[in-house]
Amino acid sequence: MIELKNIHQAYDQKPVLQDLNLSIPSNQLTCLLGSSGSGKSTILRVISGLEIPQTGQVLIDGRVVTDSEKIIVPASERNIGFIFQDLALWPHFTVYENIAFGLQEQKKSHVKESVMEMLDFFSLRKYHNKYPHQLSGGQKQLVAIARSLVLNPKFLLMDEPLSDLDVKLKRKMLDYIHILKKKFDMTIVYVTHDHKEAFDIADQVVVLHQGNIEAAGTVSEIKNSSNEYVRYFVTF
Repeated sequence: MIELKNIHQAYDQKPVLQDLNLSIPSNQLTCLLGSSGSGKSTILRVISGLEIPQTGQVLIDGRVVTDSEKIIVPASERNIGFIFQDLALWPHFTVYENIAFGLQEQKKSHVKESVMEMLDFFSLRKYHNKYPHQLSGGQKQLVAIARSLVLNPKFLLMDEPLSDLDVKLKRKMLDYIHILKKKFDMTIVYVTHDHKEAFDIADQVVVLHQGNIEAAGTVSEIKNSSNEYVRYFVTF
């Protein structure tokens, strides 16, 4: 479980997260849903250790990893995979090299076997010598996911990973995410501004607005929420 307790984060004295309290259950997919500037991506960065909040604690499986402007456990030791919105693939690395990079940096054994397993799972083997600029948008998404999963993280953070895809590719990628939920034993936190996307894949949906949680619950609970902002946001 991931817990955020009384998290406050501001940029240039403008609050982005305001005394935020959030529990993210283990082995479930939690969607952070909200418009631009609602604090979704900041939550991911605080969980991962890429940002340090001004106040509050982050706990992972009951262990305090961040405590009021102090990193207790660095990002590299949190067993977290992070898929950024821009994917952040190395343009001068092939598909194989992109997926293998983290394993090689950590001096893991069986690098080739692990990479080939990911290539086969995502049907990318025939593209292993291609560079990112030679791939379609959907293929790049798969490489980014494979690069994170090959490290066997316990937690996977996904920051609007499908925002640049057309409807057909987005549907295919959502199907892959359904498969990931079933195959890999991990907790997924997924950021989106699209409520239809969230309703398709989430176990828990958290609706954010101006750094505050307006509602949190199952898809059914969010759809039937009495909160005025939530009802407005999920109508369109």
